[in-house]
Amino acid sequence: MREKLVIGEVLKPQGIRGELKIKPLLDDAAYIKNFRTVFLGGKEYRVLSARAGGGFAYLTLAGVADRNAAELLRGKEVEALREEAPAPEEGRYYIVDLVGCEVVTETGARLGEIADVLPAHTDIFVLAGKEKEYMFPAAEGVIAAVDVENKKITVNEKRFYEVAAEQ
Repeated sequence: MREKLVIGEVLKPQGIRGELKIKPLLDDAAYIKNFRTVFLGGKEYRVLSARAGGGFAYLTLAGVADRNAAELLRGKEVEALREEAPAPEEGRYYIVDLVGCEVVTETGARLGEIADVLPAHTDIFVLAGKEKEYMFPAAEGVIAAVDVENKKITVNEKRFYEVAAEQ
């Protein structure tokens, strides 16, 4: 498994003192308080303060002293060390662990590989098949089993084809 997780995206500077407004990619924006170090654009930053509110997270980082410095980080992914992240709840997974998983039907037919997961109320999986790309919701009845250790997701074939959208 990867050592770093993408935990959010910098939306914009917040105020004039270098604080960053973050779109969290965590189950709860308050989890942002767990991280002592984050990585933006491959550079490591020490977290000076972290807070959450209104579904967003806010970070103050060492070396980002004002609005101008914060502006340079707009749009960057926020990564953190997996060891600082809370363990996902039962039946929940980090997106980074799902990308690259092989998708097979319950009868063993290979459908492709997860290329991306689009966070939504019900996450949307992007499946890269041999000739086509599909998008399908991680809805109940579609996914039969997830094995991130072996990079394998098993789907109910009938239900998959009912809800999958070909790209």
